[in-house]
This record gives sequence, C-alpha cells and structure tokens, in this order.
Amino acid sequence: MCGIAGIIKYNQDFQTFGRSEMLFQVRTMADAIRHRGPDGEGYWASQNASVGFGHRRLSVIDLTEGAAQPMHYLERYTIVYNGEIYNYIELRDHLHKRGYDFKTRSDIEVILAAYDHWKEKCMEHFDGMFSFAIWDEKEQTLFAARDRFGEKPFYYYADDAHFIFASEMKALWAVGVPKNIDDKMLLNYVTIGHLQNPADKAQTFFEDIRSLPAAHYLLLSKSTRKIVIKRYWDIDAAKNISITETEAVEKLTSLLTNSVKRRLRSDVDFGTSLSGGLDSSSILSLINYLKGDTKVTKTFSAVFPGFEKDESPFIQTIVDKFKTDNFKIEPTIDDLINDLEKVCYHQEEPFSSSSIYIQYKVFELAKQNNIKVLLDGQGADETLAGYHKYYHWYLQQLATRGKFGQIHRERRSIADKNISVDWGMKNYMAAYFYPHTAVFLERKEYNKIIKSKDINPDFVAALHGREWEGIRKSSINKLSDILYFNTMELGLEELLRFADRNSMAHGTEVRLPFLNHRLVEFVFSLPANFKIRDGWTKWILRQAMNKKLPDEIVWRKDKVGYESPQQKWMSDPKLQEYIHESKRKLVDKGLLQQNLLNKKILPLPAYDTDNFDWRYLIAAQLL
Repeated sequence: MCGIAGIIKYNQDFQTFGRSEMLFQVRTMADAIRHRGPDGEGYWASQNASVGFGHRRLSVIDLTEGAAQPMHYLERYTIVYNGEIYNYIELRDHLHKRGYDFKTRSDIEVILAAYDHWKEKCMEHFDGMFSFAIWDEKEQTLFAARDRFGEKPFYYYADDAHFIFASEMKALWAVGVPKNIDDKMLLNYVTIGHLQNPADKAQTFFEDIRSLPAAHYLLLSKSTRKIVIKRYWDIDAAKNISITETEAVEKLTSLLTNSVKRRLRSDVDFGTSLSGGLDSSSILSLINYLKGDTKVTKTFSAVFPGFEKDESPFIQTIVDKFKTDNFKIEPTIDDLINDLEKVCYHQEEPFSSSSIYIQYKVFELAKQNNIKVLLDGQGADETLAGYHKYYHWYLQQLATRGKFGQIHRERRSIADKNISVDWGMKNYMAAYFYPHTAVFLERKEYNKIIKSKDINPDFVAALHGREWEGIRKSSINKLSDILYFNTMELGLEELLRFADRNSMAHGTEVRLPFLNHRLVEFVFSLPANFKIRDGWTKWILRQAMNKKLPDEIVWRKDKVGYESPQQKWMSDPKLQEYIHESKRKLVDKGLLQQNLLNKKILPLPAYDTDNFDWRYLIAAQLL
C-alpha cells in the first residue's frame, strides 16, 4: 500500500521548466501523502521534464530496494502503483512462459509485463486492489486504472496545461490545484446524507477534481490531450444459475478460502479486525485453517462496555475458540473530540457517522502493535444481503412472482427473530409499480433538499439549474437489483474510502477477502433465497460456516454495523458545543439559516437517516 502522484505537462518548454523543477513538484505532492508510505520514497522526471512521478512506499511484498518505485521496464514504461495484485505469482509464471523475465519478487513488475503483453486487457487478469499509472515513453501515453470495487483511490485534475493525479486530493492541493468546495455536493450531504453522486461517480466534493471510477481505466494521449475513460468490468445482476444448496456451499467455501489464502501473501506480519460478527469471524476461521494453527493470529477490536450494541461477548467467544492474541480499544468522547480534525484531514470528504472513527482507532491499535496488514470483512453485507433493510426487497421480489405463501412464512420467521420489518400494502404496490416507486423516491429526495427548513433559501437559489443533480434511484424489481446498486453505484465505495484513509493514516494495509471478484460474481449468480431464507440474512455464508464457528456467531439474530455509541456522545456538552460552533460556521457561509443556532441539538444513533447535527459537524470541517 502506497501513495502515488504524477504530473503530465503539455508542450513543456525544457528551457523554462527543467527536470529539477518537475522533481520538486512531484516530491511536494508525495510529501503531502507521506503517511501512506512511511518506508521509502522515489521520484522520476522524463528527460524533457514533461512527465514526473512521485511515490511513497509501504513495504509489504518484496522489501528490497529493487522493488522501489517509480519502476522502469523495457526502457519504455514507468509505473507508480498503490495496492496489491494477489494473484501476481500465478501471473508471473504465466508471463514467464511467454518470454518475460523478472528481476524482483514484486507484483509491480508483473503489472508492467502484463500491460506490455495484453495492453488494456491486462485488467481482466488482475485479482486485487489497486490504482496505478503507467507512462509509455514510446507512445507518449498515460494508462491509469483502478480496481473493480474502488478499494484504492485515484484523483485527478486536468486543464489546458496539465494532467495531475494522486492517491489523495491533498497532494493536488500541494501544487496549487484549487480547493473549491462543490456547493451542490455539500447541500446533498447535509440534507439527504449523500457522500457520492450516484449519477456521476467521478464527481467529488471539490470542483474540477475528479475521481477515476471503480472498474475503469483511463488513457491519456499527451499529443492530443484527449482523455478516454472506459469500464473494464461489471457485475451481471441478472444472471441466475441453477445449483444445489450443497454445491453452492462448497463453491462459496472454496472461493472464499482461496481469496483469504491469496490475501495472506505478505513479507510482513498480518492480523485481522475482529468485530464479533459473522464476516470477520469467518475470515479468522479460514486464516486458522490455512495456517494450521502454527502461529497465533493477532486480532484487533473496539469495545464499548455498557453500550447496548457492544459486541464484547461475541468477540470473546471467537477469541476463546481460536486462541487469538486479541487487542482491544475503547474509544471515548474525549478521544473523538481530540481526533476529529485529524480524521477529517485524512478522509478529505465527509463521512456518515462516528463509526468511521472507531475503524480509525482500530487501525491505530494495529500500528501500535507492529501490524502492517489487516484482513477485514467489508463487502459481505452488500453482496450477500447482510443488512436487515434487504428484507424489503426480498419480500418485494416474492410478491412480483406471486409467492404470497412464502411471503407469509418469511415474515413470520423474521418476526420470530424479534426483527421489525414494516411491510404492508404500500410495499405490495411498490413491488408491482417499481419504476414509479423510483420516481417517487427521487421526488422525495428532491423535496427534502429544496424544502429543508434548516437550509438558507439563498444558498439553494444560487444552485438554480442543479437542483436534481446527484439524485438518482434505480428501479428495483428484485433483491439482486438493490445489491447491485449498493455494491456498484452507491454504498460500498464510500465504506472503502473510509477504510483506505483510516488504514493509510496509520501506515497500515487493509485487505478484503469478500471482494474477490470471482467470489462476488458467483454470489450474484445465486438465487435470492440463497442470500435470505427463513428470516436469515447471508444464509449461504451461515451454512458455509456452520459447525466451523460457534452457533452464537453463525446464528446471531441481531445486526450491528460496527456501531459507536454516537447518541450518547452527541449528548455530551463538549461535543454539543463543537456542533454548535460548526453550525455557526455553516451559517456564516450562508448554507444554514441563522435561527438554526437556537435550535436544540438532537442526539441520534450513528445510522439514523435524519442525523443532521452530525452532518453539520462534519460539513463544517470542509470549510
């Protein structure tokens, strides 16, 4: 895991801007993201000073100097790269048989050989998380790409004179790229909680700074200045295979085991996050199976004794089962207040709740215990239907297929688990008229934005013509539709951004076995009742882990989304004063109305959809 940066200058005059100036600029960019790579640095500029790359290194695979970046290959290509290609060993063997030689044991050299061999089609062969940029000196082109789900970031700015890119926006700002907040993105965040524009995934909270979308590559021709961006992978949400339960459990187990095995490839010590939930516990179980209990695995957890959603008992159950070396942290309200500006600095864009801070502290705990690589369970809920909200769309799918008896049985099973699901006539109507439902929900979001009593009308008026920007609801006809929307359009990538910035803030790397693309493709091809059945979410994973994990983990009825005691924290006078001052900043900017300063702060749980005061707190940190 690393930090990358680069500049391409068009029509560069070497007499007025030499290599030393280019090297200075890319060093300045890399210095701004040095936290991403505390183990080394490297800089390169082309002979005519029109191209420059900077790199900050976190050494995880092949710790030798030979694997340092920027790396040159075949006297033609130069790369800066952030991430891991987990199947690099298999790819290296394949490419070696086709005449390619390798001087290092790194995955970096494998990417270069793969690009030389397959060009843009090399993306089809990579299993990993990554963002990288390759300069082709012969063709005078830049090829950049980002992994399928957006685990690793790639930001860029382009004008008539430059193309500038980096792992984080602060590197762009370091060399003079304007830091102008996009007011419509800010408005959408404070009113409806949007962290992305689902209709334009490249849009950020800052004007003219773009994000290369997940599962896309970018090709820039220096001579024409033309930028071409293309998608190279997608999920087929309509695919539905015929398979028995036994076959599905075996296939899922095989794919997940292989994914964990590849993500254990490391030349440094690794550990795993442990929340006490099914996902992180499943990963730990497979780690122990693969390493044969030859070495105790370090695990890292956040606990909140006395909080109703504290997972300490479940964590302890897993610790006792696998004899892990478990490290715990108990973040407090004072910790949050002291660290909030740092967290916002690293995140760069807003975040939805204080639960992101819990993850930040867990990664900090790993660093304090000399762990550079952590495996984590993110991605399972979005692909395997782990959230209780997915019951609605499963029941809707059954309704459109006339399976009313099954709806009755499922609702009874859900109720037996003390889970409340509001399902009535309006849901039946939504099931049959789902395109109209999407339009209705879009209109509802629109009204929530323009009719907010907290927002200054002048602020909204200044955005005339952009009122509908960032509002998009998909037509949901079946469970896989909403899973696709949350995995590929709005939801998962936000969580991956949180994880990347939180881990990189502490010079650690997070790996996500549930986001192996072959595993995700298989999960999406399974019938809906392999994901939700008899009131159980993630049914197929529970079956795969049955008897491998304690029953109280496999058959947990509650769902805790890595939640902090935010409602309690927001009742603290110190945080309330912080929120009040944040609201004052937003009033001064003209976003909020003056009378909001007299309105009582409303403490709410972390995942409450109307958590406006939390959003005001975070939005003010952008200013």
